[in-house]
Amino acid sequence: MTLPDQTLPPNLKAIRILMAEDNDMDVFLVRAAFEQGRLAVHLDVTENGVDALAFLRGEGRYAGAERPDLVMLDINMPRMDGLSTLKAIRADPALRTLPVVMLTTSDAESDVLRSYENFANAYIVKPISMDSFFSVVRTFEQFWFSVVRLPRPERAE
Repeated sequence: MTLPDQTLPPNLKAIRILMAEDNDMDVFLVRAAFEQGRLAVHLDVTENGVDALAFLRGEGRYAGAERPDLVMLDINMPRMDGLSTLKAIRADPALRTLPVVMLTTSDAESDVLRSYENFANAYIVKPISMDSFFSVVRTFEQFWFSVVRLPRPERAE
């Protein structure tokens, strides 16, 4: 079944993703892939886990930020890495129901294991080629926003 362009699943008013990523090229590629996708995606970006948590909690310069439907975390970031950020999200009752996907260059079995031990919802290794990267993001979009039912933000808080 092919979805028409910019169709949103019935349980979402808008798709919002928070991406914690310090690599500008990876942010550019993810944003470009979503722009070419079938769904309208609003991508907020922070460069580290400290800022990601502030965004999710609506603190400081992120006061009033809308809660995302899903969080994407890179493992290797400055100030606070993705695994520490994941642990903090899962420890916070107001955030723990947020789906979290690890999107990283690390293919290390120890990182995969630690991510799932800390309740990541998925672990994706960033492909090297641009075509493969776009394909992975499009598959991600299809699965998370056309197949999976996400919790409504008002229930999750």
